[in-house]
Amino acid sequence: MRIGLFTDSYPPYVNGVATSIETLKKALEQKGHTVYVVTVGQDSKTYNYDEEQKVLRVPGIPLGIYDYRMSSIYPLKVINKIKSWDLQIIHSHTELCMGIFARLFAKQYNIPLIHTYHTMYKDYTYYVSRNHKYFDMGCKKAVEYLSKFYCDNTADAFIVPTVKTYHLFRDEYHYDKDIYIVPTGLDASRFYKENSDKLKVLKLKHDLGYKRKDLVILFVGRLAKEKNVPFLFDVIEKTKNKNIKLLMVGYGPDEEKYKKEVEKRNLASRVTFTGKIPWEDMPNYYHVANAFITASTTETQGLTVIEALAASLPVVCIDDDAFKSVVVDNFNGRIFKDKKECIQIVDELSTNKLELENLTDKAQASIKKYSLSSFADSVLEVYKVAITKHNKKQSLSTKFVEKLKNKWKDGKKNDSSLKSQE
Repeated sequence: MRIGLFTDSYPPYVNGVATSIETLKKALEQKGHTVYVVTVGQDSKTYNYDEEQKVLRVPGIPLGIYDYRMSSIYPLKVINKIKSWDLQIIHSHTELCMGIFARLFAKQYNIPLIHTYHTMYKDYTYYVSRNHKYFDMGCKKAVEYLSKFYCDNTADAFIVPTVKTYHLFRDEYHYDKDIYIVPTGLDASRFYKENSDKLKVLKLKHDLGYKRKDLVILFVGRLAKEKNVPFLFDVIEKTKNKNIKLLMVGYGPDEEKYKKEVEKRNLASRVTFTGKIPWEDMPNYYHVANAFITASTTETQGLTVIEALAASLPVVCIDDDAFKSVVVDNFNGRIFKDKKECIQIVDELSTNKLELENLTDKAQASIKKYSLSSFADSVLEVYKVAITKHNKKQSLSTKFVEKLKNKWKDGKKNDSSLKSQE
């Protein structure tokens, strides 16, 4: 099959959506399919097509939110290039610029359209509303309307990555069409400990200042309000064992604010910020740590949790549906309901080596269902459904048009007959 993935976010951008789409491309290619990507570039004027990687980048301007950029919703200069690919499927991964482009192109050239909903936008409306209560309520209603419109009226099939997102559409948005749950897969082997460069990991651990007696708890993600980062500072501050260290990998709008907060709390010796880390270096940071932690309740799936498990790290996470399909309490991690319980769990892991080892031993094996092959197979099944639905719609549309034509012809005949009688 010839497949087009349309997205506003793709490497070198570093975020969950970009990782998910790059992973999907690789998974589908391993199954023998030809996959093209249409995305927003880092330049505001230049169009770029990588023939080898099959990635087309259109000019984009900064949105002012993280690294996201906005592009034209119908860049005319690339139409002929995309037409030359002779796409059989268009798979949209955004509701914004490239998503609108995917919708328009699919409609114009009669190509089946699949859409994946990656982002829980209702948890990010404060970036627009600035926490004004009634304005925020309006923003959330607008997000609900636009989400339902895009997924209900434009796509032949609709994918969500988790049960949590499924319930958002079923229970909150009252979406009554088919929803396909397809968890994002992972190229897990790059995170396996047996594939790590042990000398690089040891050097990194030394450079970060960690000692053998330290229990290093890792957080990977955007440093912003929605990730509930201060919760992690509270936990580290109140743990009994002062050899528990928090490693913060990532960057974001609140990075400087959090660094100042750590200084103010006298936690600088226990909390380390790395800033933005290149994608290829990420496995080393997982291997420096002893466990992974997150208190975010705004994830759709939480790919970093799966990466952590692939790296044989037990996961300590908040009780949220995004994580519960991956993390099993007391099997490959620990699930906490509140801050007090989280502090207790982290302290236990620092003193109970046997518990930590048991969780570590089961971590890697627990993510087999997220393999690239399974991911590709699940998505391809949805593609088949979409193609069937699309063809059926086209057939009904053709029959309707033919019916109208026949009625018009019959009307003309009747008119001629009446005139001849006159």
